[in-house]
Amino acid sequence: MPIAQALDSVDWTLARNLGILLVVVLWLATAFWVLKDARRRIADAWLVALATLVGLVLPFLGPIIYLFFRPPEYLADVRERELEIRAMEERLAELDRRCPVCRARVEASYLVCPVCTTRLKQACPSCGQPLESLWQVCPYCATEIPPALPALDEVSLRPRRRRASD
Repeated sequence: MPIAQALDSVDWTLARNLGILLVVVLWLATAFWVLKDARRRIADAWLVALATLVGLVLPFLGPIIYLFFRPPEYLADVRERELEIRAMEERLAELDRRCPVCRARVEASYLVCPVCTTRLKQACPSCGQPLESLWQVCPYCATEIPPALPALDEVSLRPRRRRASD
């Protein structure tokens, strides 16, 4: 009988109720963690809701199942990696400038291609520096630039040189 009396005591009831409360709080906390983690890793709202539901409906087992199937990286990390790749590709494209007609390598300061004489950039009428096609003012001497034909249109208007073998 002493065990039955101990189980009926106020202290045991209080300890049991605190234990149950602790388990319920941990269960809800793991479901909340699944929700927060899924929002950072999954872009689709339906999949976030499904992951949260699995974490909530299956106490303590749901978050473990979610851990097996969650994406390996955060959405912010994916976006950052894509931006870094795009920036690297742009830097490589800057290093490997080529003539749009003959594909010979040219430098950023060239006004014409040294191989096929295609006009690559317009020169500033005041200082002679090469200008980008969209610039309206020379950044070197602040001279206003009159609108001109883009380099590719000039290529199509200019007659092609004939080869010596023709």
